[in-house]
Amino acid sequence: MRRIKSIFGLIAAVMAGAMPAPSHAQSEPPRPADSTRPLERPPFGTGNLPSETPSAPGWLFTETYPPLGFTGPSSVIPREVPSDGNYIPVEDRWRLGLPALDRYGRNHPLIEDYPFQLGHWWDPYNQNVLKGDFPIIGQDVFFSLTARLNQLVDTRQTPIPTTPFESTANPFQEEFYGKPNQLANFTFLSVQFDIFKGDTLAFRPVDWRLRIVPFFNVNVLNVEELAVINPNVLRGVQRERTFFALQEWFFETKIADSGPYFDFTSIRAGSQYFNNDFRGFLYSDTNRMVRLFGTRLANQDQFNIVATFQAEKDTNSGLNSFDNRQQNVFFANYYKQDFLFPGYTVQASVAYNHDNATGLIYDKNSFLVRPEPVGVFRPHAIDVAYLGLASDGHIGRYNISSQFYYALGHDTLNAIANQEQEISAAFAAIEASYDRDYTRFRTSFLWASGDRDPNNSHATGFDAPFPNENFAGGNFSYWQRQSIKLFGTNLTNAGSLLPDLRTSRIQGQTNFVNPGLLLYNLGIDFDVTPKLKLINNFNFLWFESSAVLEQYVYAAGIGNFIGNDISMGCEYRPLLSNNAVITFGVSTLIPGDGFKSLYNKFQSTVDPQVAGFIDFVLQY
Repeated sequence: MRRIKSIFGLIAAVMAGAMPAPSHAQSEPPRPADSTRPLERPPFGTGNLPSETPSAPGWLFTETYPPLGFTGPSSVIPREVPSDGNYIPVEDRWRLGLPALDRYGRNHPLIEDYPFQLGHWWDPYNQNVLKGDFPIIGQDVFFSLTARLNQLVDTRQTPIPTTPFESTANPFQEEFYGKPNQLANFTFLSVQFDIFKGDTLAFRPVDWRLRIVPFFNVNVLNVEELAVINPNVLRGVQRERTFFALQEWFFETKIADSGPYFDFTSIRAGSQYFNNDFRGFLYSDTNRMVRLFGTRLANQDQFNIVATFQAEKDTNSGLNSFDNRQQNVFFANYYKQDFLFPGYTVQASVAYNHDNATGLIYDKNSFLVRPEPVGVFRPHAIDVAYLGLASDGHIGRYNISSQFYYALGHDTLNAIANQEQEISAAFAAIEASYDRDYTRFRTSFLWASGDRDPNNSHATGFDAPFPNENFAGGNFSYWQRQSIKLFGTNLTNAGSLLPDLRTSRIQGQTNFVNPGLLLYNLGIDFDVTPKLKLINNFNFLWFESSAVLEQYVYAAGIGNFIGNDISMGCEYRPLLSNNAVITFGVSTLIPGDGFKSLYNKFQSTVDPQVAGFIDFVLQY
């Protein structure tokens, strides 16, 4: 009974923010088996005598236990002194001490999940003040440091036009499309500094947050044809670039609490990430914006109101520059969870894209990106509104994700149609999957409307401001991962499924006079082990209408069937966390009649296009 009372007394003391003083008989807490091992903790036997009481009684000379982990210094200044010999006030409630303990006498092995790990400043797995586990100011201001190294090696084959005979890399090269091989190497290094105020990130949203994320990039591209890395053939076949960006920077503050269940309304201003829908069909980017967001009905509903002020992107790294893009995109969306079925979420959204590009804009490699180098080469403005309805979740054991967009607006001068355009286009996508044991069976369908008559004043081909779809294989897919060039513009752009004939996804303007897309997908994913996942996809691709392409390349009889996109990828997490991730993928596009008609060779058929990549991520 006496022991039970002691346990309840200890619990009461911890809840009251105080720790019991060790008895005089225990002058030093138990040490690990190897007591000489250096620890990043305060030494055993730290005194607890306040400096302002030099003549304190002997019972104040008590032993205090250091906390586990790398705690950093405490900024909480004690305001109380012990009143008797039973308790010692500990006002910093995050740094309560624990006796040193090596439960199994194995000297705290580094490679195992071991109880009472001591922690180090470089250890992100145990408690660490650099990872936001202990406050740096008072009881509720925390700091989190995240360093990330991303190494990407990307090899691919895409149709590459040759230059005239006198400038080809190889003499007497008669084929219009030359050697398709490319090798790209990207290194991204970023450091995230995050300081925030709040009791916890698990339930109660933060009161305010300040985040700064600088990026440094080195990229190298090697090709086998001239005038690919630059219009000037004297630049050769290799390009090396470096770029520094302040990619993410913002301040966030909570402006209202709206209920007893931590519903809130906050505002965030600065460069930040935003995705308008579940799969990134319309806008998925980090850019300058002001975002009002929050929750309702015990977090059952969420909402966003966003105004973006687009910064110009660096051509080769894709990071933000400090130049203004002269484009604004506005969003408002609302999420409703548990709609009709538990675990099923629906979303309604409205977006507006105002792209008022002026002048001739060349990218960092001296290629014209705005306006498109087609037709009259004149700058033009685009104003488009998007109405969206989406869903994502599960109905029983079946997973359903869907998206519908309708776009309407005005283009002052479309380069392909060579006249003003009234925009009216639509988009729909749906994915259904079923999980059995460690396997997911998937099928999906996507439709982006195309323009069947490029010579009238109605643009009906769907396009999006900044898509980055996680759909039908995502970045493992050949069709989405590659930029496929076509006479000054791109048939498709890296990161987008849409064949929109833009000069660039990150720098070009939306184009609603395009062939559109029909996509049917079959996929299967395997969780082979907790560390290894396999992603497999087979896509059938068609142009919704080839009329725009026939006019664009001045050739009749272009078929609608693009071909078959086959991809396989794997994700490996050797540490069972995102601190180390290896991603590998291979893909191929087996050309159909439509693709062969666009990239026809005089002396041979159009070969299957192959691509592969390996991506290493190390994160602290």
